[in-house]
Amino acid sequence: MCMTRMSELPSEKPVTIEPIKAFPVIKDLVTNVSWNFQLKKKIKPFKPRPPDAPDGTWRMQQKDIDRVQEFRKCIECFLCQDVCHVLRDHQMHDKFIGPRFLIHVAALEMHPLDTEDRIEELRDAYGIGYCNITKCCTKVCPESIEITDNGIIPLKERVVDQYYDPLGWLWGRLKKKSEQRIENRKG
Repeated sequence: MCMTRMSELPSEKPVTIEPIKAFPVIKDLVTNVSWNFQLKKKIKPFKPRPPDAPDGTWRMQQKDIDRVQEFRKCIECFLCQDVCHVLRDHQMHDKFIGPRFLIHVAALEMHPLDTEDRIEELRDAYGIGYCNITKCCTKVCPESIEITDNGIIPLKERVVDQYYDPLGWLWGRLKKKSEQRIENRKG
């Protein structure tokens, strides 16, 4: 199956239209994409930090805001989910959330106000390790979201830093011991 933008189709040749293959067909071109909506409900929602200004608002750098704005352009067409071979060819819906929801998690995780931690879920429940970065999802995105480079890769780096980086483990332990000493001095 190939996804093609209408602007790239030759007008003199016939066009074949098929239903999305990553999800069950209901009838003709209609597919059951309800799995996507149920999955979204399972992702930890946005949890803002307390306001840092006297007027009850937050202060943020523009570059931090710009980083997540790209992800909010998603129109949930699910084309990225359909071209993802993990979902389409291997039917691993029970182990992998797919590029659309990795971008949703990226929008939350990279938001300058969010305090929720979703790294463990990315590794385990969301199956980010199954993505092998073929960039198929980025190629079909009608909103030109750089799904792989700006969303999935930075999320993979966070998982690696937390779970697979020995220097990170060492730093985390040293930091924890330092925090414990400070708490002991206060108490």
